[in-house]
Amino acid sequence: MRRFLVPLLMVTLALPAVAQAPRQLTAEDYGRAERRLAYNTSVLVLGGPVRANWLEGDRFWYRNQVAGGAEFMLVDPARRTKVPAFDHQRLAGALSRVADTTYEALRLPFTQFEFSADGRSITFDARSRRFTCDVAGAACSAVPVPRADPAAANRAISPDSTKAAFIRDYNLWVRDLASGRETQLTTDGVRDFGYATDNAGWVRSDRAIVTWSPDSRMIASYQQDERTVGEMYLVQARSGSRPVLEQWRYPLVGDSVIQMIHRVVIHLDGPRVVRLDLPPDAHRSSVCDHIVCGGRWADVEWSPDGARLFFLSTARDHRREWLRVADPRTGTVRTLFDESDPYFLESGFNRQNWRPLAASNELLWYSERTDWGHLYLYDLATGQLRNAITSGNWKVLQVLRTDEPSRMLWFTAAGRESGDPYFRRFYSVRLDGSRLALLTPEDGDHDVSLSPSGRFFVDNWSKPDAPSVSVLKSADGRVVMPLERADISHLVASGWQPPIPFTVKARDGRTDLYGLMYRPSRFDSTRTYPVVNRIYPGPQTGSVGSRSFVAARGDNQALAELGFIVVEIDAMGTAMRSHSFQAAYYGNMGDNGLPDQVAGMRELARRHAWIDTTRAGIWGHSGGGYAAAGAILRYPDFFSVAVSQAGNHDQRQYEDDWGEKWQGLMERGPSGSNYDDQANQTHAANLRGKLLLAHGSADNNVPPYSSMILADALIRANKDFDLLLLPNRRHGFGNEPYMMRRRWDYFVKHLLGAEPPRDYELRPVPAPPPVRLTQ
Repeated sequence: MRRFLVPLLMVTLALPAVAQAPRQLTAEDYGRAERRLAYNTSVLVLGGPVRANWLEGDRFWYRNQVAGGAEFMLVDPARRTKVPAFDHQRLAGALSRVADTTYEALRLPFTQFEFSADGRSITFDARSRRFTCDVAGAACSAVPVPRADPAAANRAISPDSTKAAFIRDYNLWVRDLASGRETQLTTDGVRDFGYATDNAGWVRSDRAIVTWSPDSRMIASYQQDERTVGEMYLVQARSGSRPVLEQWRYPLVGDSVIQMIHRVVIHLDGPRVVRLDLPPDAHRSSVCDHIVCGGRWADVEWSPDGARLFFLSTARDHRREWLRVADPRTGTVRTLFDESDPYFLESGFNRQNWRPLAASNELLWYSERTDWGHLYLYDLATGQLRNAITSGNWKVLQVLRTDEPSRMLWFTAAGRESGDPYFRRFYSVRLDGSRLALLTPEDGDHDVSLSPSGRFFVDNWSKPDAPSVSVLKSADGRVVMPLERADISHLVASGWQPPIPFTVKARDGRTDLYGLMYRPSRFDSTRTYPVVNRIYPGPQTGSVGSRSFVAARGDNQALAELGFIVVEIDAMGTAMRSHSFQAAYYGNMGDNGLPDQVAGMRELARRHAWIDTTRAGIWGHSGGGYAAAGAILRYPDFFSVAVSQAGNHDQRQYEDDWGEKWQGLMERGPSGSNYDDQANQTHAANLRGKLLLAHGSADNNVPPYSSMILADALIRANKDFDLLLLPNRRHGFGNEPYMMRRRWDYFVKHLLGAEPPRDYELRPVPAPPPVRLTQ
């Protein structure tokens, strides 16, 4: 027997090793992750923040989530009272009778309502019907629902609420709302050279883009020339019928012709059109990169008496802008002053921070000329600077109110106080720069809402890891009365845990970067976890976004529950810091802050042994999709898995305005152009890890051809990758249940090394509100 032992042993050792099967995740694992999504967590937070719906006399109502449902509260700052807006119990009974169904006091079928002029009744829509109930809840009645007018959303209502401007056949018309009589205001509008048209590339609609004069007698608008601008095409699939072609004017980076706007003032008496005496402007707005901003025409302001029209003209590359004033009667235009910047000009964090102060013939102006965003006071007559209003190494974000009689203004800013430089604070200051006052000293991010008179404001403050506190304050910052304090006890009882704020150093080893980290609720410090970076590179915003408390920040915590450490880092090149910080990679869009992401993740791994950067993934949507694909192509030694959604992978395939602002105008030379290296397809041969490209086939923001060009380059480089084309989806498919589940599957399979449950279905049905916890 002994003589056979060695040969048998040798045969045994020579057998091939049996591969260990990957761990199988179950539907229960995915269900635990799904419980961390917003539709399951938001209902577990009771109270706050307060979203004020302001009424006359500075009163306001708000909807407050309570145990068992929601209640509507009415606040009177003058009387310092907070009472139910109506009798919830009796109203529920009266509504149940008239609606022939059963409603509960804290589960009423509406979230918005309107008070009557006398405040004795409310009107609301519920289940395709409209009802009016008295606030005592004695009676409710069904009222006729006005016939829906599909064109109503595209009209611009005059300040006196008597007229509405709208577009018909490329011309501007006005309708008298009382009589219905319509008047044609322009006659020479034609296709691709129409009046008030809303098309600036990816922004397009049928809205009339106008600014009414305060007396409702004039309209400032433009005639937009896009007759020779290149076109964009999309095709939508239709079951059982022919596909539908979408076709519209869409300029690209480097095009010799882009949309140009011919500014006009239209006088309703006549009517007559006055053309402003200046060459057409490029379709630019320094406020939000496009002519349209939140449904209104940006960077255009009337004087209160309607005698002057102020507007900004912005250069195609956003490096220079001119503040101008026009006489609406004659069309004469005078340039008050201009400002230039070596990178790009901004008008503030969240929209228009310049405005004329007609009573004193002054101008409030925003500039980052000192590397920090601040406010300045100019003389409107001479265009000369009078004084700086704010200064220092911090940034004004948004002017909320100016009061010329008191020479005061109120604004939000970030970075002036110690702590997180992204926390928004609320301040007041005199126009001469004196008496700067911090009105929100509490440590946290402050979301404020001013009353119509400016005498009061609702202050909601919180942190990513601390729930909101809501109070009513007077304009000088004194607390008038407490409102709500969020109760997250149900949320915590469900196993939820807050994100972990952290600070790391940027690529230069000196600059502080701020981020959030998410760990599994069953975290085990003796294990190691793969790390996933959720990225949005800016430059107009960053990865983390708001610093206010929310129960679910996307699917970050849900993804962490599957066995990952998830991080978000606001890298250099993002907003809300200094101008130079935001311009860190101007002219080199392919940078995307990725050197900072890598440096930050490595620093976190040095601090925490449970972070395994040998298993690093990244994902993002839109600009984040561009950055995620760029990460795995430019840093193949660090990132091994990437999910890239709706990425604008080459700015030459995206609308002109965005790329030309952040990359600069296209410059061609013998060896190529300054846009060559920013394109992800240039680096396709570097792919070594796993890459999922996802795009909506009807994406009219970032057309899908951007991903198709990258896919073609990967094929030419003989690289394996995955492509998911979502039929007929626009740009916002990123958190659709199917896309989210496919994203989870991709990281589970290729980064965690496990098998996901087959065809798990996310079901975004809100959970019922919690009952009161026993004390």
